[in-house]
Amino acid sequence: MNFVEELRWRGLLHDIMPGTEELLSKETVTAYIGFDPTADSLHVGSLAQIMTLLRFQKAGHKPIALIGGATGMVGDPSGKSAERNLLDEEALNKNVAGIKKQLEKFLDFNAGTTGAELVNNYDWMKQFSFLDFIREVGKFITVNYMMAKDSVQNRLETGMSFTEFSYQLLQGYDFYWLYKNKNCKLQMGGSDQWGNITTGTELVRRKGGGEAFALTTQLIKKADGTKFGKSESGNVWLDREKTSPYKFYQFWLNASDEDAKTYIKYFTLFSKQEVEALEEKHASAPHERHLQKALAKDITIRVHSEEDYNAAVEASEILFKGSVEDLAKLDEATFLDVFDGVPMFEVSKSELSSGIGFLDLLAEKTKIFPSKGEARKMVQAGGVSVNKNKWEDVQGNIDMKHTLNQKYILIQKGKKNYFLCRVN
Repeated sequence: MNFVEELRWRGLLHDIMPGTEELLSKETVTAYIGFDPTADSLHVGSLAQIMTLLRFQKAGHKPIALIGGATGMVGDPSGKSAERNLLDEEALNKNVAGIKKQLEKFLDFNAGTTGAELVNNYDWMKQFSFLDFIREVGKFITVNYMMAKDSVQNRLETGMSFTEFSYQLLQGYDFYWLYKNKNCKLQMGGSDQWGNITTGTELVRRKGGGEAFALTTQLIKKADGTKFGKSESGNVWLDREKTSPYKFYQFWLNASDEDAKTYIKYFTLFSKQEVEALEEKHASAPHERHLQKALAKDITIRVHSEEDYNAAVEASEILFKGSVEDLAKLDEATFLDVFDGVPMFEVSKSELSSGIGFLDLLAEKTKIFPSKGEARKMVQAGGVSVNKNKWEDVQGNIDMKHTLNQKYILIQKGKKNYFLCRVN
């Protein structure tokens, strides 16, 4: 299965310029995808394009990842309803360094003639004066041509600055520069980039007298119509400091069955046979979530590590099967991730040191129960646990020896209601 056929099978191919497939079949092609450095980390929304470059390289071609150090100072209007804040050079350099580190986890930069390359368009734009740019680039693309682009048309009512209007010329020049200096004949990207990409192919034709090609992939959407790549707490990032490996793993594990069928093709390298086998296994026992587990494992290991994946699985099982020892072994960040959204109460160390009546803690200090009488009934019925162990002594006190790592007490009311007491 060649590169384009694989994209078709995976349901990823959106638009392809005539002649592209023929070009790919007869020579080793250099292609690029641009990544906007608006943050010092990419998020899962960028994974489709990263995986496209990875598949392209595995098909025997040479991928270039372009980080838009220059275009990031302008902001791409495609798919945007308002103008973005512009970044300064220091912020951009920090963002570029973070993104480079992440791309190196996916692409092989030492594969000889097909070794991946990382470029930053700031390197060739920083000395380009405005007068030189409009003389050498602007004269080749008409205003009529630029106005016809969807990214411009969609903003005519709300307005668009000249800065954003010029973005397609900047991206077009990137393609031209890579064509002339890196023999890059193909640009790829999400379907919202078609207008910017074809401006590049047009510039290669008009200014360089050459022929360049374009290919776009589907924009990722969830089956229920909500935006892909968001969790309740915001973007799901590839940087562990922004989204912990545990939360990252949970994001994929919690995908719906319908989304998991799509994502397993989009975001993994599983073959057609492997995907079909997983789908069959999943269909025979949907409750076991085979697709989600395979998806979450593959992506978590690729983005983080096998050790992080194993830790995420262990943390996921703690609520159902874990012991107090398992809870105590978790680092604080993962512990708080596991109990994200659980009601939290403060209790002072001085009070705990001398001991607090357990029923007082439940009803007066934390309001887990509306009254001591209700708390007593639930304890007597065996319905209250502390750090995964049933609490049976209605007259007993709770103190520092009941804390996890001297910081937290986990209280469970019934089977599913958890509460955290944090020692301050």
